[in-house]
Amino acid sequence: MIQDIATLIRKEWKEVVFHRGGGRQSWISMLILLGLLGVYLPYLNGTDWLQNPMALFTWAWVPLFMTIGLVTDAFAGERERHTLETLLATRLSDASILFGKIAASVLYAWSISTSCAVLAAITINVTFPNNGAFQFYAPAMFFGGLAAVLLIAILISSIGVFVSLNAATVRQAYQKLNLAIMAVWLIPFILLQTFPDKVQSLFMKVAPVLDAKLPLIIGSVFAILIVLDAMALLLAKKRFKRTRLILE
Repeated sequence: MIQDIATLIRKEWKEVVFHRGGGRQSWISMLILLGLLGVYLPYLNGTDWLQNPMALFTWAWVPLFMTIGLVTDAFAGERERHTLETLLATRLSDASILFGKIAASVLYAWSISTSCAVLAAITINVTFPNNGAFQFYAPAMFFGGLAAVLLIAILISSIGVFVSLNAATVRQAYQKLNLAIMAVWLIPFILLQTFPDKVQSLFMKVAPVLDAKLPLIIGSVFAILIVLDAMALLLAKKRFKRTRLILE
């Protein structure tokens, strides 16, 4: 099964880089993201980029940018190109096809996030040298950030594949997934802006208390993400039925 999943991952990556939407566009998108998160923003922030945990929030955007196009195309694109029947007719098991599609998106986003993080450290060391000493993230910050990116990528990829399974076209899947992501990411910020000044000042007073319990909060967030990942994977697995997809 692992070998079958690896085969499907290679297939997906080849299509993304060399075929879907044009290989040049894929490379340009990756280079822009690497330039922004690996060079430009670290250069603007200086050594704080390696020390401030808030910088990790920028990594969380990578799965959003890099997985949407891939997962929305996962099954809706195969359906549009009339290649879904061919894929379903292969010897690959249902689990291999489903998890291969999800894993391709997850590893794609995670590898680019890792590249951005490493490139950012190189940028800091080149532009802000520290007497020859190599500067890098604190281990907890670095590995914690990559773990968070991995969990977010799994969540978005699983939801995206589920949406793609239920969409007739890639455009329809893309629109639905974008609406869901906007709701999750933007609505909380909009609500915060609408709170009265008294409520916002209360948040500011509570902030130091929350900062003292930051490890507990981070652990809770990770636990919630793991639960959400499991639910999203189960939902996608329940929706994926080979016979049903053939008849659709």
